[in-house]
Parts: sequence; C-alpha cells; structure tokens
Amino acid sequence: MSTPEVRANPMLTPNKVGITKKEYGGSASTLCTGCGHDSVTLHIISAFYDLNIPPHKVAKLSGIGCSSKTPAYFLSSAHGFNAVHGRMPSVATGAAMANRSMVNIAISGDGDTASIGMGQFVHIIRRNIPLLYIIENNGVYGLTKGQFSATSDKGAIQKKGDTNTLQGIDLCLLALELGCNYVGRSFSGDAKQMVPMIKGGLSHRGTAVMDVISPCITFNNHEGSTKSYKFVKDNDQAIHEIGFVPSYTPIDVDYDHGTTKVVELPDGAHLTLKKIDRDYDPTDKNAAFDLLHKAQSSGALLTGLFYVNPDTVSYQEVLKIAETPLVELSIEKLRPPKSALDEVMESLK
Repeated sequence: MSTPEVRANPMLTPNKVGITKKEYGGSASTLCTGCGHDSVTLHIISAFYDLNIPPHKVAKLSGIGCSSKTPAYFLSSAHGFNAVHGRMPSVATGAAMANRSMVNIAISGDGDTASIGMGQFVHIIRRNIPLLYIIENNGVYGLTKGQFSATSDKGAIQKKGDTNTLQGIDLCLLALELGCNYVGRSFSGDAKQMVPMIKGGLSHRGTAVMDVISPCITFNNHEGSTKSYKFVKDNDQAIHEIGFVPSYTPIDVDYDHGTTKVVELPDGAHLTLKKIDRDYDPTDKNAAFDLLHKAQSSGALLTGLFYVNPDTVSYQEVLKIAETPLVELSIEKLRPPKSALDEVMESLK
C-alpha cells in the first residue's frame, strides 16, 4: 500500500533564511471585509518571503489613511513609522540616508500621495530615494465617507450619485515626468502580476513607484465607479506577463518569436516581460509616455511595468552616504579631526 504524498504547508515552510511565510505576517486586519488593501498586503508578504529578506532588515513607512494602516498587517518584526498625513516621504528620506543597509517600503494612498502629500511625493522621486513606493489607489477618501480623491476619473459616479467633473491625476504619468526610473500599475486582485512587480521594485536601485488599483468595498465598488472590482475586471488590459528571477537563480527565458524581454536590475536580479498583444519596450521612456497618454484619452485601464531604467543612481550614492549605518559608526569616525575641519573651512574662503 503506497503512502499518500504529504505536501508541505507553504505558510510553515522556511525560505532560504529560515523564515516561514507566516512569520512575514502581522496583526489581524481591521479594514472592511473585501478591501483591496488586504490583498496588497498578501502580495507584499509573498514577495518578501520569496526574496528571502529578513524582516528586521526592512523599514516600513506610511502616512495617514486606510492604506497607511496596512504596514501593521505585514512583517511585524520589521521597523515601522506611521508619519503625519502626507509627510511620509520626509521620514522615509531620513531613514534611507541614516541606514543604507535597510530595505525600504512605503505604503501610501491616493489622498496621502496625490493631495496633501503631493509636494513630498514629487521630491522623493526627484531625489531617487531607494525605496518601493506603493500607492493603494481606490479613488476615494475612505476614512471620511467616500468623497472623490484627486485620482478619481472624470465622469466617475460617487456612491450617493454625484459625478466627478474634475480631471483625475495619473500618478504613473506624473512619476514618469518627474524622472522616476521604475513605474508600473497593477490591480490588487492580480497576484500573478503584482508579486513579481513588487520583487522588481524592491530590487531596484532608487525610487520604484507602483500605482495599485485597490477597490474600496464600502464607498467605491458600485456601478459607475471606475475603480470597482467589476470595472477593473471588465477593463483591465495587461501590456505583458511579468516574471522575476532573483540574482542567485539560473536564468531560463523563452525567446520564441522574440516575444520576451529581459531587464537586468542593479542587484543582478532580472525581470522577464513577455509580450501579450502589443510590441512594447519598457526601457523606452517616450514609449511609456505615449502609451499612458493614449490610455488616458481613451479611458483604457492598462496594467504592467510601464518604464524601468536599470542604470539609475540613488540619492545615497549621489551623497556618498557610508555603507555602514550611521548608528554603527564609532565616535572617532563620526567626529572629524581638526585638520579635516580646517580643510573644509579653507575650501569655503
């Protein structure tokens, strides 16, 4: 009599650093049942588990809003800071400068980023701070009863019947214009697309922006909404299939008919992008602008990696920040000798 095959529980199977997927979790979610943000949390957990990143090497940053609550629901052993509304990028910048050894992930929302936090969003991209910036975009202010946010599409209908008359901000187009070197959009319910995009963003040297359509089940999941589950399901157009190959894994890519493009990231990892229905090069910035502008004018909802520049230089490198975290440097290294100060003073004359 044969013994039935026993399958390992993926939540209890340690990865290469000996940590189970369950240990990458956090507190129980207090969001509404069915909220798209909870799906994003699961995808983040999967990405960190697959990348074998120890939670204590991660800094989680957020602002204010439903989205900004979600860092409590993943990587409970990581370092975290819940900042003032719209001011998270300043805190993230300071954290990244003080400790180059940390992996930084920022969670924000369409209100936290595109309204009160717009100025700070602009400058974290301009400086190319090394972090993955995920925008959980539901098009409404969920904590204040569902008013239109700055990313709500023109013509979208509010739950109580009002129509949005203002042009929505496309955060991917804005990120491209500001010089971001890793820009993509996905849907919270699409694990197959989101997980490799998160892995690529975490492996990118510099600011990586992901605009994630994440439906608000309470205030923005009705007929007439352009950010509801039904609307995304009916209108989502993926521009390619995405795979991720870590730097330590042998690369095996199918090149049939020239349909696959491989992009090497700064840490040696690779993104593999398989064309679906269009000939698109994500390393061509002008093509990304053209694609997004056409989608915006036609009302199409495109998802995928719009642009990636593997040759970017982070702000840490520009400022020549020490590899060793500042907190670990000795007082002798932190306090320059008089001769060094004299040299600085002489250069200022």
